[in-house]
Amino acid sequence: MRVLVATDAWHPQINGVVRSLEYTANEAAALGAELEFLSPQGFRSIPMPSYNEIRLALATPRMIMRRIEAMQPDFVHIATEGPIGILVRRACIATRRTFTTSYHTKFPEYLSARAPVPERLTYAWLRSFHNAGGGVMVSTATLERDLEARGFKRLMRWSRGVDAELFRPRPEATLNLPRPVYLFVGRVAVEKNIEAFLELDLPGSKVVVGSGPAQASLKERFPDAHFLGSKEGEDLAQVYAACDVFCFPSRTDTFGIVLLEALASGLPVAAYPVTGPTDVLADATEPVGVLDNDLRIACLKALELSPAAARRFALRYTWRESARQFIDNVLIAHDIGPIARRYRLRRRRRIASGA
Repeated sequence: MRVLVATDAWHPQINGVVRSLEYTANEAAALGAELEFLSPQGFRSIPMPSYNEIRLALATPRMIMRRIEAMQPDFVHIATEGPIGILVRRACIATRRTFTTSYHTKFPEYLSARAPVPERLTYAWLRSFHNAGGGVMVSTATLERDLEARGFKRLMRWSRGVDAELFRPRPEATLNLPRPVYLFVGRVAVEKNIEAFLELDLPGSKVVVGSGPAQASLKERFPDAHFLGSKEGEDLAQVYAACDVFCFPSRTDTFGIVLLEALASGLPVAAYPVTGPTDVLADATEPVGVLDNDLRIACLKALELSPAAARRFALRYTWRESARQFIDNVLIAHDIGPIARRYRLRRRRRIASGA
């Protein structure tokens, strides 16, 4: 079973979309499915206006069609609504090929934060983009209800996971900063609402991990905060483990896998009661985060929560289960026989053997 995943978000970008796709591909391989990526790599590209870190591929319909034909996928999934995603959608429609999509980003809200573009117009375009496919994968119940109310069809749930072996409590980890240490991890951009975190009157230290177009201005405005730049892997895990509370000031994220990484590292979460944090923490049987419209109160109360409880909660989310959801959604959207039957047979055998 081979799935072509079309994505405009790819290396060298470091964000939730890229990481979600990579983890899903790794786990899908163990489940008998192969994900191949059609990304801006291999095409000429230009920087996205106002966000140089994001490259926009200069591809043509013919180039994209040739790539698809060369890959010979069983299924096609479109992860983003950029140039690659638009052209792959066009190719699928032209060849009457069913495809699935996923809704990772509240793009209308992001765009309106950067330019005077009415959200209703952007949502209308996105509705047309996604409804042409066989299914739209969304990460949370709140997002599903919101998009359904806006006219999106065939919505399917695709949650996320966490690498709990990498992101774990490390008693020896330290940043040599005054405690308590409050952490933000993510793109340093206007839509992340980081200044709401940095403006808080809190004891101890504030740490920002990530890079983006707002970094220079935020460093100038908040000289007491500690900006560590982009980090990955072990370096990122060490930073999580050296902090006390994870502050998530975004009001527009659809999920936020950084929430799970923080919780797995033993950091309780402080956030606004909005899509993403509300859904991630909804099933917690013991307190692992504080959601409050007063972010300062949320941060201070989160200090009182149990790091062990945060870790226990995060262990409920695995990338293996996330990959299973993704593959099942693809098969359901296509509702076709031989390939689906072969995959399900292999899956039953693995379950029977305890794999």
